[in-house]
Amino acid sequence: MRPLEVRVCGPLACFTRPEMKVERVSYPVMTPPAARGLLESIFWKPQFRWRIEEIDVLAPIRYVSIRRNEISQRQTVERARAWARLGGGTFAAEQRVQRHTLALRDVDYVIRAHIDIAPGIGDDPAKFRDQFRRRVARGQCFAQPYLGCREFVADFREPRGDEQAIPDTEPLGLMLHSIEHEAAGGPSVPRFFDASLEGGVLRVPTVAAEGA
Repeated sequence: MRPLEVRVCGPLACFTRPEMKVERVSYPVMTPPAARGLLESIFWKPQFRWRIEEIDVLAPIRYVSIRRNEISQRQTVERARAWARLGGGTFAAEQRVQRHTLALRDVDYVIRAHIDIAPGIGDDPAKFRDQFRRRVARGQCFAQPYLGCREFVADFREPRGDEQAIPDTEPLGLMLHSIEHEAAGGPSVPRFFDASLEGGVLRVPTVAAEGA
């Protein structure tokens, strides 16, 4: 089947490199996990999983430097439940830190992806494909799509069909391909692949390279 397509754009994006521990530095293009998360915010069912095939980069790659106030302590569901039982909370003034973000600006992509039906599920993928197309045409989503960080919201629409990728061809190095979640309580394993931009197109392998 031909891949499903959606065009996404926004004024800011940040697809954070995992090797950067404190400051956020974006990959030069959208990563497959970010694209998968964006598609799931538009349409998701437990019967299938999105598989990213290609990401076309339509706008020149440009960076912008941002300095923002954040808090040093990560907020989790467990902490919120503890506050509900015992009282307390987060006081931003006591945990405020300034952090630098090297983000992308004025991004524009076409995402091409397939729907992979889960093992043991007898549903016809055609019905999910039609539902996705209808939702994109109507601008419907389960949650506001975003470009790497939740505050960097994304607009989405159907591609016109005449979009042109930028002519850039360059190696991008190791890029996050996916995160494999083990059984409950087990570790999550990140998988990487050797990414490159070819004529403005990032092609995503079906499986990350062994050992990457």
